[in-house]
Amino acid sequence: MRFSKWHALGNSYLLVERAEHGRPLDSELAGRLCDIHYGVGSDGVLEVVAVDGVAAEIVIWNPDGSVAEFSGNGSRIAAAWLAGWAGAERVTVSAGGRTYPATVHADGTIAMAVGDVEVGEIETVEIDGDRVELTVVSVGNPHAVVRADVDREELLRLGPRIETSDRFPERTNVQLVRVDGPHEVTALVWERGVGETSASGSSAVAVASAAIANGWCESPVTVQMPGGELRVELDEENRLTLVGPAEEICSGEVRIY
Repeated sequence: MRFSKWHALGNSYLLVERAEHGRPLDSELAGRLCDIHYGVGSDGVLEVVAVDGVAAEIVIWNPDGSVAEFSGNGSRIAAAWLAGWAGAERVTVSAGGRTYPATVHADGTIAMAVGDVEVGEIETVEIDGDRVELTVVSVGNPHAVVRADVDREELLRLGPRIETSDRFPERTNVQLVRVDGPHEVTALVWERGVGETSASGSSAVAVASAAIANGWCESPVTVQMPGGELRVELDEENRLTLVGPAEEICSGEVRIY
């Protein structure tokens, strides 16, 4: 199977075309590809299901074999790949039943229109005896945004507990957020089905959306994560755009048994 490996702020994905390997991926194979010891190693797999000119449909696989409804970094990577394949600046990527137009700029950044995002009220949830205030956000996939000290040990403690709590029967992504200014926040990310990640595009959108809705920040919001920063812009019609880089690392072939 031929693949290309990409990253967006250290958040890495393998991109494979279904037409190349002749059959859909399954959870076992996707998990094996992500495994650093038995596969190539990555934070997920982008399976290109179909390409029609400047439009592509993808399936986003997590390392645990589950399918993600959306990935901001993964979708932007797919857009960068498609733009190169089609020789175009403007492309469209579909994932999880939603469509995301994207523009690939000469400096390597990709601006992807995320559309509408649902932001809930701040609520208090009991997590294994701890009372945690969080904001539930849907970016096509679920998020729990917690305003707290940005501390890695706290992320490793709270992230998996919130992800698998009864409040989120489908599990959730988790972000710890510190507000640094009217247009800046710092975030640590615990990704559903992945664990701690250096960056996450959908998490950046969720964090910025919660920050704007709760009055912590105003648009545009720069979200600083360990891997780097992403910018989230909100227009007059409450539509969101995610802006940041994506780069190809390498390409190759992997044996499938």
